[in-house]
Amino acid sequence: MPRKSTRLTFAVLATGAGVFSMLQSLVAPALPTVQHALHTSQSTATWVMTAYLLSASVFTPILGRVGDLVGKKRTLVAVLLAVLAGCLVAALAPNIGVLIIARVVQGIGGALFPLSFGIIRDEFTAAEVSGSISNLSAVIAAGGGVGIVAAGPIVSALDYRWLFWIPVGVVAATVLIAARYVPESPKRAEGSVSWLGAGLLSAWLVALLLPLSQAGQWGWASAKVLGLFGTAVVLFTVWLLTESRSATPLIDLRVMRLPAVWTTNTAALLFGAGMYAIWSFLPGFVQTPAAAGYGFGATVTESGLLMLPMLIAMFVSGVIGGRLEPRVGAKAQLTAGAALGALACGFLTLWHDEQWQIGVVAGLFGLGIGLAFASMANLIVGSVPPEQTGAATGMNANIRTIGGSIGAALTSVLVTGRLQPSGLPYASGYTHAWALLALFCLTAAGAALLVPVRRAGRVTDPVTERPAAAPVRVR
Repeated sequence: MPRKSTRLTFAVLATGAGVFSMLQSLVAPALPTVQHALHTSQSTATWVMTAYLLSASVFTPILGRVGDLVGKKRTLVAVLLAVLAGCLVAALAPNIGVLIIARVVQGIGGALFPLSFGIIRDEFTAAEVSGSISNLSAVIAAGGGVGIVAAGPIVSALDYRWLFWIPVGVVAATVLIAARYVPESPKRAEGSVSWLGAGLLSAWLVALLLPLSQAGQWGWASAKVLGLFGTAVVLFTVWLLTESRSATPLIDLRVMRLPAVWTTNTAALLFGAGMYAIWSFLPGFVQTPAAAGYGFGATVTESGLLMLPMLIAMFVSGVIGGRLEPRVGAKAQLTAGAALGALACGFLTLWHDEQWQIGVVAGLFGLGIGLAFASMANLIVGSVPPEQTGAATGMNANIRTIGGSIGAALTSVLVTGRLQPSGLPYASGYTHAWALLALFCLTAAGAALLVPVRRAGRVTDPVTERPAAAPVRVR
């Protein structure tokens, strides 16, 4: 039985993870304001997002593994303190360099996702785990939507620095409650952190994500982009060899090879490509002046309101998904979520001339995001040993981020590859991009269909596939 109130524990986990998710998207609509206020260039201002992405990608799996080893509650509090410090420094940043450093510190909060899932698995009763993971996933998904919707009103009514001052207050209270009331998980993994594996993982992630995020400015055929891609391939290969031979690997590759894990991660990669690209480019589409032949000339606030159906749908479908999971299974929900994403992008490819059509697309995609987030987390948590929960869910979040970077990069190529004399993209660039995102989501649905369903009553260890001493719940 849980040793303390699971409701209070869940509230703490949801608040921390929700704030971090919000910080992912909250700053993006305000980048032009930040650029002007800090007297910097557009290319430098984009590092406010790039630094955050790279930092989160590096720290998410590493600190997820640290939590498995030294204690999830202890690591959770430390990560929340890092997010608090990052937000405080960002709110006070006198120049763009300090703001970028603050965003690197905030990126440590990516570990809140795997740590939270691990605490739920350790502390909640078996009957509560699936629904709680779904509810937390709904909060994480909705947090990104809140950032898109809230950025405009906050900047208009206050100042861009309040994008960080508000999280300072929320995270400070969360740290105090977490330190006092969240119990320390008794389950620990054996071994130690493989710092060589951590270093190689960090190196190949940065070598991959950096050119993906900067290729639009550097040029896809530039020596920097091609050199970093080649470096990423080499480092990834070395990392695989190192981890496979390590007695205490950072990421147990046997776990990554489990059918339920690799198929879920494949779906996460493809669905992430569609999701992050929609988040990044749909607001820009509706903000385009109608004189370009499309768009509605919306303000940042108005474009955020057009995304409101996505926010509501994400949260509702995530919560309902938790109730449906015992009946229909996480595999069916992941397949349905990806299919709804494909339907939304397909609809957007053909119909985007009226604002209500954008609202319909946002709502449909939101339904898909809520279902997909909840089901991916449940599939990973239910398929790996308890001591691997943090590392495995951290890698799933990372793979989704990598997919998002790929999707955003390819969408940028299609949208900005050919411009009108006014400097605005052609409508065809957007329609080709929406069609590509529909294909990504449709392929994600196909990957979800490959996720195996373990037969009821067959109790095995998820890594060795031998009879297990305790039941392993997988749907």
